[in-house]
Amino acid sequence: MMDGLMKLYAILAFIPVIPFAVVLIGYGTYIKDWKRAFRLAMDVSTVFFIGCVAGQFNLIFNSEFGIYGIMLVMILTGGLLGNAQFRKRGKVEVKRIFRAVWRLSFFAMSVLYVVFMAVLIGRLLFTMSA
Repeated sequence: MMDGLMKLYAILAFIPVIPFAVVLIGYGTYIKDWKRAFRLAMDVSTVFFIGCVAGQFNLIFNSEFGIYGIMLVMILTGGLLGNAQFRKRGKVEVKRIFRAVWRLSFFAMSVLYVVFMAVLIGRLLFTMSA
């Protein structure tokens, strides 16, 4: 059972745009609220983007630090946002902080996905031509 889930995650994380499109189109046609569907698609596909970018990082830099680096940056971002919120409002709303970090991670992972994919494709083309 667990092996099957890991294989499914690996397939979906290989191209994380597919889960994004499936959730966006499926949920958007079901509820007819495309803004809410877009937010849900972002939230769902962030998990796949994190896995894919971590794997790409490991391939490019020949390390095993990818997922740990991403989690470290997410935790630090949450701490900084929580500190800013505490200074401004006098209290910390953990749910808002988590949602902000998660959605910021979506945008960061999307950009890193494109950059790392370009680097990997470029590396593949240069090794094939040499």
